[in-house]
Amino acid sequence: MPEQHTEPYLYKLEAILSRERLMTVVVVSSSDEKAFTYAENQLLRHTVEPPEIRSLGIVEKKPLGRDGVGYSIETLQFD
Repeated sequence: MPEQHTEPYLYKLEAILSRERLMTVVVVSSSDEKAFTYAENQLLRHTVEPPEIRSLGIVEKKPLGRDGVGYSIETLQFD
């Protein structure tokens, strides 16, 4: 049986790591399951030692089939 092609989505996930660190990860994937795997791989590549991931969740999911798809991510507040 041929594999069905699923249109890819742009996922925004948030990970809560040890020491109360919050990281936002953006990946392209054709399924929610793969998005979690890709996000975990991105976290491993980004950190020097493997992070302790306390939770990882999908915040937003958008189809890639149209121009201009993206996310605005608040990263820091200035006093």
